[in-house]
Amino acid sequence: MIHMVPEPAAPSATAETEFDPDSPDKQSEPALRSLIARIEGEVRTLQLGSFSQSDALALGLLLVEMATVRKLPVAIDIRRNEHILFHVSLPGATPDNEIWVAKKSRTAERYAEPSLLVGLKGRLGGGTLEDNGWFDQTRYAPHGGAFPVYVKGTGQVATVTVSGLPQKADHEFVVEALTSFVGAQGRHA
Repeated sequence: MIHMVPEPAAPSATAETEFDPDSPDKQSEPALRSLIARIEGEVRTLQLGSFSQSDALALGLLLVEMATVRKLPVAIDIRRNEHILFHVSLPGATPDNEIWVAKKSRTAERYAEPSLLVGLKGRLGGGTLEDNGWFDQTRYAPHGGAFPVYVKGTGQVATVTVSGLPQKADHEFVVEALTSFVGAQGRHA
């Protein structure tokens, strides 16, 4: 007996695929704006009541557990400016990931926004942030993976960064962990 696997339905003419910052293909401005709006929503939602060095350790260990279970080759970093609160390089991560961590962290700290959001906003109207002569690519990287740790009523107090996956996956991995962490902090408040 032959089992037939149905073909996936063709996308409808009105369906818009989500913007992919790593794609070399031309993508629509509405898709870009939609992803920007989604990340801005994450920023509004992922707000903590407080954040201590103990919290940095707990969040870092949560990220390590998630990455280990999934066998992800990532570097994980949590810092307050240059003060490293947590850092690990898991199997498969490379020295290049350390460079990306530093540059993406600086970007999120400098703009007080997720590094992916900085890069996406730089694409509005065409081009990229890196196209601007004033943008220092030796120090900053507007690529996904660094997300500010926001405390309600205070603002950004730290940055959590992941490097080792495609930039959108780095971003989504950090958001998944922060979502879980914010939920757990709310339950223990």
